[in-house]
Amino acid sequence: MEVAEEEQMHKRGHQFDSLDVPTLFDAGQRDPYRPLPSPPRNNADDVSLHNPLLRLHRMGCGWLGVIMEWDGVIVEDDSKLEREAWLTLAQEEGRRPPPAFVLKKAEGMKREQVISEVFCWSRDPKEMRRLASRGEEILQGLQGGIYRQKPGAREFVATLKKYGIAIALVSTRPRKLIEKAIKVVGLQAEFNCIVAAEDVHRGKPDPEMYMYAAQLLGMIPERCIVIGNSNASTEAAHDTFMKCIAVAGKHPIYELGAADLVIPSFEKLSLVDLKNLADLDAPEFRPPEPVPELELEEEALPQTRVALTDKW
Repeated sequence: MEVAEEEQMHKRGHQFDSLDVPTLFDAGQRDPYRPLPSPPRNNADDVSLHNPLLRLHRMGCGWLGVIMEWDGVIVEDDSKLEREAWLTLAQEEGRRPPPAFVLKKAEGMKREQVISEVFCWSRDPKEMRRLASRGEEILQGLQGGIYRQKPGAREFVATLKKYGIAIALVSTRPRKLIEKAIKVVGLQAEFNCIVAAEDVHRGKPDPEMYMYAAQLLGMIPERCIVIGNSNASTEAAHDTFMKCIAVAGKHPIYELGAADLVIPSFEKLSLVDLKNLADLDAPEFRPPEPVPELELEEEALPQTRVALTDKW
């Protein structure tokens, strides 16, 4: 009886000898050259810096840059005057006045871009520059050199300068006009760089203007926060993995929901909000590019008809 039980135990023990069950101890022996998983790369890190404190500061949420638009962010944007300027230019040139939905599409674009791509008035570079210059003169005549600052804009810019945050000013207006307007409102020494119409080929929603501003600031796009006033600003910022804060003005708050943060005025925005946005999605967690899936061909279903042989 005891001999039979020992034979059964021996057979049960040999049943698992043929199974290849990996364990913690033999994993390294089977594949000793398998590389360890590396941590995700932080684009904010600069290995050329010899000071570890500077490298640590760059990887923190306090290392960021702010890109601010001029119209609708620093000063009030009067869309009625812009529309009236285009209609006056069309009347002077003897062209058909553009409808309201076309004028709405032209918001945020360069004047040359609007003339060639939206209005389709001309594609000659010389003629485009002439029409753009004349349209800008008409708009300045309607404005009368008066600029109304947005509430809290001056104080917010001063706060950014106090804490050493780099600021870039972007606009699709000519550089001479922007520099003159900055002096009028008293902000000529507050911005690290200015990107004007002469610096880029296209305006919003193309992100070229924001990318060039990030290069001038020496920042990576993931650490730049755009402050705009429309959905075109949000679209351009997100195309380059920048964060966007939308300031409600000519567009209501519920229409700007695509932005990372929507504020009614600068009084509701603080430096803590900027740091939270910079830390929201780290650059190493950039979403991967979608992989196209193979489409499988559907198998043909068998025919349901049955042929009968008539042997009558």
